[in-house]
Amino acid sequence: MTDTTFKLIAILIYLALMLFIGWYGYRKTANLSDYMLGGRQLGPAVSALSAGASDMSGWLLMGFPGAIYLSGLGEAWIGIGLTIGAYLNWLYVAPRLRVYTQVSADSITIPSYLQSRLKDRSSLLRIASGIIILAFFTFYVSSGMVAGGVFFQSSFGLSYHTGLIVVSAVVLAYTLFGGFLAVSYTDFVQGLIMFAALILVPVVGVFITGGPAETLSSIREASPDHLSLIAGTTAAGIISSIAWGLGYFGQPHIIVRFMAIRTVKETRSARRIGIGWMLLSLLGATATALVGVAYFQQNPNVSLTDPEAVFIDLGQIIFHPFIAGVILAAVLAAIMSTISSQLLVTSSALVEDIYKAVFRSDAPEQRYVWYGRIAVLLTAVIAFILSWEQNDTILKLVSFAWAGFGAAFGPIILLSLYWRKLTAQGALWGMITGAIVVMIWGNVDALTGMLYEIVPGFILSLLVAVLASNATYRPNEEIEREFNETLETLERDQK
Repeated sequence: MTDTTFKLIAILIYLALMLFIGWYGYRKTANLSDYMLGGRQLGPAVSALSAGASDMSGWLLMGFPGAIYLSGLGEAWIGIGLTIGAYLNWLYVAPRLRVYTQVSADSITIPSYLQSRLKDRSSLLRIASGIIILAFFTFYVSSGMVAGGVFFQSSFGLSYHTGLIVVSAVVLAYTLFGGFLAVSYTDFVQGLIMFAALILVPVVGVFITGGPAETLSSIREASPDHLSLIAGTTAAGIISSIAWGLGYFGQPHIIVRFMAIRTVKETRSARRIGIGWMLLSLLGATATALVGVAYFQQNPNVSLTDPEAVFIDLGQIIFHPFIAGVILAAVLAAIMSTISSQLLVTSSALVEDIYKAVFRSDAPEQRYVWYGRIAVLLTAVIAFILSWEQNDTILKLVSFAWAGFGAAFGPIILLSLYWRKLTAQGALWGMITGAIVVMIWGNVDALTGMLYEIVPGFILSLLVAVLASNATYRPNEEIEREFNETLETLERDQK
């Protein structure tokens, strides 16, 4: 068999496994709560790796190593900021959101939770939240599809568009039918594959490049400043990179896992699993980029197809074709896990938060499940059209969408969980402010070059939400009761 045949066998086994899990999720889905939230029955390991895999996407295996390969460890500040943000998110948001979403009308989406939590009878908050999710997730899903096209282009020499079609079709199939359970279980498997590959490639790579000392020597020879965390950076640049951590508080496809975990008590073990997975995965991605610098310095006759493909190319060079195929499956796993999670959250925004809020329909649950599937299809088609022309780096597309969610939802989620006086008007205007600031700032090169758009967006969103809430606050017995019930339940269930 040829090398390509071995690789294709590994990829086909992986794709078949994903479709089987999709079928399993389909068999377990009976109503809209199952389709959107898995009946709140995820265990800690599945919750943790599902959140991690859907979070990291192709960025972890392509965008992040590519940035470090090109610019050095100065780019690692993003990873540092993300690790801090993820830890704080698991510590402060996960347990309280798990309880509050159940106490407040058993909400199954972030917009429905905000409407119920703040007793917004106009539904404006819920609709605005849904629209923001649709707007930014279209970019996010598009970034994943772009990564899929690049993946097949780099790995098999296929055209970008062929890769785009294959990835889009498989993800659409298991998300469309399997819903949240299929997405979560596939994310769990994908997280394990990603983790194994990110440890395997740099460890074996160090031996190929002559051991740790020789590897470091080759890196310094290629670029003296490549191992410095501060060379080539500025204070504003480091702040911008660390500020990626702020985004965690407002990512709907991540925090929805907190709502789906079985019990509050299990958020503690999920946090340990999730942060352990994340730390080792980020270290593996960083080490892969550095080993790549050493390898291509030592072998100038071997060319790198694309800096964002350094992980892919190293895997193909180092390993037997079948193992190289498993490495490729890890990249595909990273890409597909995020696309599927984002498609599902976008679907919930369309059906649960916009359709239901506008039409106030009382259709049977099974019909809403099919509405959700149609919404997944529509979102996928729009994102597919946007990604047909590959005109941006993966990291740039992801950074814009990440900032949009972080600034629009992050401050509002935190205030809703920890501040009794947040009002529907405060949340609405804060959310809109965050989204608009990111859209304007993120599209002006002079501003983005100065500071990452999430920083001004998050600060202004928080400020507007607090000022508008103080101006419109009126005591509400139901809000007070639910807030107190959440605190009491947390205290009881965490013991």
